[in-house]
Amino acid sequence: MAVNVRYTRYLVLALVGMTFFYLVSRTNLRLPNSASFARPVQSYNEFKANKNEYPGANGTERVNATFVTLARNSDLWDMVKSIRTVEDRFNREYNYDWVFLNDKEFDDDFKKLTTALVSGTTHYGLIPKEHWSYPEWIDEDKAADARAEMERKKIIYGGSESYRHMCRYESGFFFRHPLMMNYEYYWRVEPSIELFCDIRADPFRFMKENDKKYSFVISLYEYEATIPTLWSSVKKFMTNHPEHIAEDNAMEFISDNGGETYNKCHFWSNFEIGSLEWLRSKQYIDYFESLDQDGGFFYERWGDAPVHSIAAATMLRKDQIQFFHDIAYYHVPFTHCPNDEQTRLDLACSCKPKDNFDWRDYSCTNKWFKVNHLSKPDGWDKKD
Repeated sequence: MAVNVRYTRYLVLALVGMTFFYLVSRTNLRLPNSASFARPVQSYNEFKANKNEYPGANGTERVNATFVTLARNSDLWDMVKSIRTVEDRFNREYNYDWVFLNDKEFDDDFKKLTTALVSGTTHYGLIPKEHWSYPEWIDEDKAADARAEMERKKIIYGGSESYRHMCRYESGFFFRHPLMMNYEYYWRVEPSIELFCDIRADPFRFMKENDKKYSFVISLYEYEATIPTLWSSVKKFMTNHPEHIAEDNAMEFISDNGGETYNKCHFWSNFEIGSLEWLRSKQYIDYFESLDQDGGFFYERWGDAPVHSIAAATMLRKDQIQFFHDIAYYHVPFTHCPNDEQTRLDLACSCKPKDNFDWRDYSCTNKWFKVNHLSKPDGWDKKD
């Protein structure tokens, strides 16, 4: 009798299962996919408040990420300042790696001191010559004439050849260096920057768990004289590759007329935390190669900041771009300092709120808040 009862139960369960899948196949009923069970997207404040839920503190279960710096041997002491502030304010708790890249070999002094200061593992890479030289389609005489004309007009870095190689490299190659291929996320750090507040929750983990691809702390307008034909090149790319343009993107941030013209707003790329997988995607590589063929890195002075920003604003959803209000940052001449006093006290900040650049006329952060329907933080309008 017991066997018959067990058999009957199995038969009933089988019939119920078959009936369920029959109904699914005959109706519009759909089983939820795995994304339906993903952790809901959080704000960084929520993430920070719940940081004890997440592994990462004291170097355990870190995200596959690294700091990355493009530097020369002569930048050593400015780099010491940057490393010290990043380690003291954040990385001593996490021990993330650091990749240093240079178009010349790093010397022993640079390697010894930076290795001593970084809590994670340091890696030193030589930039391939083909990534720091003129591509074959560039007319070098025309490029030299362009530099001379921009220098005559006193345009910042207008006469610099190395600056142009740097901008092109940051726009299209750093993320493809062999040392960077081992990582999923990067945090760009320049020589002589400063972090003014403790960072109590891992931004890398926040980015990964909330599908963020790019982030910033300062945004501003680009010098128009450096990019006169950049937007024409971008529009050509968008016409040729409509499949790469995201729905619900941030076009409103970079254009005031639906993409007809560029309003010059960009994220300041000397600070950025982002997805290396996105930069290595066909989407971004097609974009960079299209711009590169047009020659504006050398015939004008296209910066990596507008190049990255336009890519993020057109090829990512708005909610994949993160503004880190709590990461207080300085790179000459601009400062980002949290507006609200309680945040500054909680994070042991050392910046002056009156130095905050966010809401000044030349900043684009106000526009970012409008595009995303965000409320400005407490204290944003204080002048002292």
